[in-house]
Amino acid sequence: MRSLDIGATGMLAQQLNVDVISNNIANMTTSGYKRQRAAFQDLIYQNIDRPGMTSSDSGTIVPSGLQIGLGVRTGSVYRLHSQGAIRITENPLDLAVTGEGYFQIQLPGGETAYTRDGTFQMNENGELVTVQGYLVDPGVTIPQDALSIDVNEQGEVIVKLPNQTASQNVGQLQLANFVNPAGLEAIGDNLFLETDASGSAITGNPGQDEFGAIRQGALEQSNVNVVEEITALITAQRSYEMNSNVISTSDEMMQTVSQLR
Repeated sequence: MRSLDIGATGMLAQQLNVDVISNNIANMTTSGYKRQRAAFQDLIYQNIDRPGMTSSDSGTIVPSGLQIGLGVRTGSVYRLHSQGAIRITENPLDLAVTGEGYFQIQLPGGETAYTRDGTFQMNENGELVTVQGYLVDPGVTIPQDALSIDVNEQGEVIVKLPNQTASQNVGQLQLANFVNPAGLEAIGDNLFLETDASGSAITGNPGQDEFGAIRQGALEQSNVNVVEEITALITAQRSYEMNSNVISTSDEMMQTVSQLR
């Protein structure tokens, strides 16, 4: 019976759907996290009578035919890169992007990664780094005797030094943007890598052209909507149960057939 296999594909699809939803809920407090959604596609159809085929010598056409679907499969799991809420932290090294763009991070292997998580710190050399110790690109070095650190909306890092009236510009942050951000590859630690699907990174200063502005002393929160996720979780659970009922019903029908004398 086809329904056994069809019900199994439905259960597998909803199991993956619950996996995606649970990952969203688990990261609802992760800075800069972008929620994911699973997209499903119907499987190939078995054509008993193909639509449009001729049904007689006189040329009559079958209007709808007879096609039987064979189930469902996961087409993709994509990210929704909408803006998350901004949370004020008052930490001068916490930076949030309001608008489009990603911070650029230099990985130990020489690759450039991208992130929306602006939880930055200073290493032993005064360089701006992530919580993993990866350097922010372009590099910014803050003098150890700096009295204050200010980052304006255009990404300029300005410090106040002892015995100096004028402030000093010690670096310029840049953002990267992509034609298709959904094509970025997530590697964990709130980092993404460029792929052929995302296109090459387009870099520029914050607040210019299509790039967002920098907000100091704040972090972008996850864009996970708890109400939507719980609703989606309940829907996935009900769908899983219904597919399980399809398998149970098919099994009962097969038992009935096997008991015929």
